[in-house]
Amino acid sequence: MSERVMPGCTNGLIILGAADALWVDLTAGSAVPTASGAFTCSPARAGAGYVLLGGGVVSTVKAGGGRWGVVEADVRRTAAELNAVGVDRQDLVRIGPFRGVPRQEHDEDARLRWRRRITRELQEPGGPERTARRDDGRPYHLAGIDWRQILVEQTPDGTRRTWWLPRSVVRLLDAAEHAETQWVQAAQRRQAGAAVSGPPRPRLDPDADGRSATTGPQGRAAALRPYDKELEGQLYSVLSRKPGTAGRVAGWACAVCRTAPATVLDHCHEHGYVRAPVCQSCNTQERPDHLYSNDVRVAGRYTRLFDTDAVAWLRHWHRCPGCRARTTLPLPHLAAWTAHTACRSLRPTHRAPGGRKPCGVLRVSWTGSQQAPRSCLLTVAVDFCPAGEHRVLAQVPYREAAERFRIWLAETAPAVAAAAGPDRVDDLPAQVRPVIVDTSSGGQALF
Repeated sequence: MSERVMPGCTNGLIILGAADALWVDLTAGSAVPTASGAFTCSPARAGAGYVLLGGGVVSTVKAGGGRWGVVEADVRRTAAELNAVGVDRQDLVRIGPFRGVPRQEHDEDARLRWRRRITRELQEPGGPERTARRDDGRPYHLAGIDWRQILVEQTPDGTRRTWWLPRSVVRLLDAAEHAETQWVQAAQRRQAGAAVSGPPRPRLDPDADGRSATTGPQGRAAALRPYDKELEGQLYSVLSRKPGTAGRVAGWACAVCRTAPATVLDHCHEHGYVRAPVCQSCNTQERPDHLYSNDVRVAGRYTRLFDTDAVAWLRHWHRCPGCRARTTLPLPHLAAWTAHTACRSLRPTHRAPGGRKPCGVLRVSWTGSQQAPRSCLLTVAVDFCPAGEHRVLAQVPYREAAERFRIWLAETAPAVAAAAGPDRVDDLPAQVRPVIVDTSSGGQALF
């Protein structure tokens, strides 16, 4: 009998130490770096009845000799799911630091809350340097993922550090956090029912379809309800203060990607209306890598926003009654669209290995405000030209940019354009809000 198989068990249980080794072995070639100790080192707590692994939950069982074990097939399946995840290390999501200090909660050692864990560790004296050296002897996994290997630090203003992780890893950790919440709530319901109906069933009893109770991607998606305009037309300033709002948000699937659990209410910062509940990854998808009060660097992610996934994002932005009624976008969005799409033919190219490539990085700034369209002017320029040749490419008045967008919208997303128009909403604010930098998140929360 193999030493890793628990004696007396016939359902494929293996001890936790063997599960650690199997996890590392199976994910050795994964694009997502993994770590040893996924089942035995903090924050894993097999004694709670489950362990987070990748983007889901694996149930643990106490067997003979007082040892804990897991089903080997569950470890193999979760590893295969993780190996299928791609990682674009240029597509990053900011995870901190933000305003305020993470609160210490009484059950934090038992729950993932991965953003708080990372922030608290990196804010300790010598945290980032210690993370880079890894000489503190601490475990460095979250749900079996070695986050330290892919943590990116940036200093956009030259003084304050910010921390970033690849978007696909953020999605995994968000999914793991949601799966944990669902598992704990289900366990609490079972305990409440046991007080009335008798002793609880074994943890590994199969579900109706014969599978174990491990939460996988399909199970997570099935547990979430799709968003169906329940919050349409409501003001974020009012709704965000209502008790129970956070709990409602957590029950929806993200209104953009429709696969991950929603974590926040996205809203229009010009008109103040709620758009929809979205996941943390999609909430940062539209943000540029550089944004001041009137200056946007048009990063590569706009290819997704205005090209590959344009219809989904246009529909999402027009969930705001103000943007929908005016058939336009918030000013930073419209500026980015003007540079990326309307002025695409003006961007110069340079010779490069494999052919000609677009020059430098596009940047668009504006003078004036969308509150005074006649005086608002968008200026599209090229930064970081290798030869220092290019500066301003075009200057586009706000009204012209808005009209170009209306024409493009009708061609790109006819259904979205058909739902827009000034006669659709008659209760818009008398005056739209100005664009103001949100200093709590490095000036990137305008969108």
